[in-house]
Amino acid sequence: MGANDNSIVTVTVDDVELEGELLIPEGASGLVLFAHGSGSSRHSPRNNFVAERVRARGVGTLLFDLLTEAEDETYETRFDISLLTDRLVGATKWVRGRDDTADLKIGYFGSSTGSAAALRGAARPETDIDAVVSRGGRVDMAEDVLEQVTASTLFIVGGNDHPVLEWNREAYDLLAGKKSLEVIEGATHLFEEPGALESVADHAGEWFAENLQ
Repeated sequence: MGANDNSIVTVTVDDVELEGELLIPEGASGLVLFAHGSGSSRHSPRNNFVAERVRARGVGTLLFDLLTEAEDETYETRFDISLLTDRLVGATKWVRGRDDTADLKIGYFGSSTGSAAALRGAARPETDIDAVVSRGGRVDMAEDVLEQVTASTLFIVGGNDHPVLEWNREAYDLLAGKKSLEVIEGATHLFEEPGALESVADHAGEWFAENLQ
């Protein structure tokens, strides 16, 4: 299922309108909200590639801009993890308020700084998230809440992504629930090496299909 006019949505969070794309395969039981890293948007080719693989496994996706265009022009705002978390939590409430998505299990996919927002959002009791996947995540920026994350959590990190790999290993030990750490050998932070992003997408897709049923 490709993008169509019906898939473009406006996610309203605290009177702020955020552009997004919502695609739900027939018979989906889950929906993944994507929290991209700083300086990226819903048009991120990497996240769109992962989203396609997730939908191929029967799970819906919502790619949306966590920041408005004006906000994204400010360097400090891009790294305002509490703001990004609030936007993600607000988008989760928006999803739960829609007739077509209210009954779906919810997962978060975070990349880079977006992973910190995803984990912080999952730690909040009101979100009731079932699964989280972090790609090359700045999970160290959520260390103080990791013990409160009950969602099934998968960290995917490149074997040559230093020091992010070390931060992921340290944060992984703090997670209390079901968890897995996948190291893509030879991959760097953006997973630009041949086959690396495909590996990320397959691991993420399998994790969401398994934990959002």
